[in-house]
Amino acid sequence: MLSMRASGILLHPTSLPGRFGSGDLGEDAYRFVDWLKSAGQTYWQVLPLGEIGPGNSPYMSKSAFAGNVLLIDLNELARYGWLGQGDLEPLPEFCSSRVNFELMRPFRMERLRRAANNFFSSNNEMRNEFNEFCNDEKDWLEDYALFMAIAEHHNQQEWSLWPADLVHRDVPALSWARIEYADEIGFWKFCQWRFAHQWFRLKEYANSHGIWIIGDVPIFVAYQSTDVWAHQELFKLDENGHPLMVAGVPPDYFSETGQLCGNPVYRWETHENTGFAWWVARMRHALHLADLVRVDHFRGFAAYWEIPAGAPNAIGGKWVPVPGEKLLRALQQSFPYLPIIAEDLGVITPDVVELRDKFNLPGMRVLHFAFAEGESNLFLPHHYIPNTVAYTGTHDNDTTLGWWNTLSDNEKTFAKQYLKSDGLDIQWDMMRALSGSVANTVIFPMQDVLGLSGEHRMNFPGHPAGNWEWRFSWPQVEQAHTEKLAKMSAEYERLPYNIHP
Repeated sequence: MLSMRASGILLHPTSLPGRFGSGDLGEDAYRFVDWLKSAGQTYWQVLPLGEIGPGNSPYMSKSAFAGNVLLIDLNELARYGWLGQGDLEPLPEFCSSRVNFELMRPFRMERLRRAANNFFSSNNEMRNEFNEFCNDEKDWLEDYALFMAIAEHHNQQEWSLWPADLVHRDVPALSWARIEYADEIGFWKFCQWRFAHQWFRLKEYANSHGIWIIGDVPIFVAYQSTDVWAHQELFKLDENGHPLMVAGVPPDYFSETGQLCGNPVYRWETHENTGFAWWVARMRHALHLADLVRVDHFRGFAAYWEIPAGAPNAIGGKWVPVPGEKLLRALQQSFPYLPIIAEDLGVITPDVVELRDKFNLPGMRVLHFAFAEGESNLFLPHHYIPNTVAYTGTHDNDTTLGWWNTLSDNEKTFAKQYLKSDGLDIQWDMMRALSGSVANTVIFPMQDVLGLSGEHRMNFPGHPAGNWEWRFSWPQVEQAHTEKLAKMSAEYERLPYNIHP
């Protein structure tokens, strides 16, 4: 995998332009694919495509399988007659540069419900297509739609606070809920049907234009999710469904107290006893949505940072080993070439490197981390190997201009010397350094292409609010940006080829 030299852009679909408060899978997504091609790019890297969770994070989804219904293109629903033109009038408060989730979410959800009601109330010729989708995806869709319906009825309470028979998934209680909440269940199935239809049409368009999708698989799932409720035996929970232990990250580049993610951790021995069936199904679904995937927090396949539930931060956790080699062998049986990028940032120990290299998985290098320790820093391009995916920064980093403006004088001096830069066009100097490296794959956040300051960063780990909101607009994309990227790809032999990666 990733054996050809290529480059790509990191941009989540919510950051696209669009009239309805956030980017979606509509016409601007297709225009972005066209722009990627004209800019000489090969990859479009996205964040997880699932339902967003607390803090609007795509890394805390209510399902490892369901798509984010807020990405559904409302214009398409109107073309089928399920929405009227009046439904397509955006709120005047919508902002082209930020997603206001408090405004956008109810606006979109209200229209999705209208569309679903209109679909189900008519003798629609597409009903067979809908039923076929529900049957094809029933292994995850049935539990997901039921979970979402029960959660809606219980005002989004954590599932462990539901009535005990629903918590423990007693068969009579589930049968009753399927009847009682049939309309709500139908709504969520409708939304997943339209998301899947729109996403796969967009992906087909991208692939046909030589653009390949890099997806993102968070290693852990959210507690308030279908996956944990429906597969309680796979997680470290007590008899009432409460987490015994939660996942986190020890102190690292991003946080002095680490990150208290709060996700429930796996009972790996149970996964192993099932032949890692849930993981194989999850990865199969992810690789249906994308051409290859970045596994977030890959080091958790070697060992993970486990923290007692209720701890105030991540400092008091401990490393717990994982049967990662057995897991990857099981995945390799289904996906022989393992189209996986290992996110190997943070505290990386020799066992993580050994596991990554045993399966010949590309790791990640981030140039923002390169200038604090002199020439020996492994994030400097002269240390790269071809089987590497190199970034200026990731979604968790500041923009390159924001990073540069807060850098120490010593680091700035070293960076200028190393990059042969005067610092005036630092983001392009860094992108050029990555493009000229031996790394087969380089990825640039869209903010760096546009030369945006730190107020446009996507996520600030440890900050609970204001994340995942950034959007760009087409007037920001100058012809010079496009030409400069395309020329860079040509100079460093990274122009796209219309072949599968």
